[in-house]
Amino acid sequence: RTYNFPENRISDHRVGYKAYNLDQVLDGELDGVIQALVDADTKERLEAAQQ
Repeated sequence: RTYNFPENRISDHRVGYKAYNLDQVLDGELDGVIQALVDADTKERLEAAQQ
């Protein structure tokens, strides 16, 4: 992950997540980050099951 304080941005390059609420994430509001990880995991599992 990248935490860019001047832009108030958090990026998770593994799942293509980017948001401009770094201050909120650091305060514990992780719903967007967690949902991006869950979505990426679900997609990966579905793709693996189709092979």
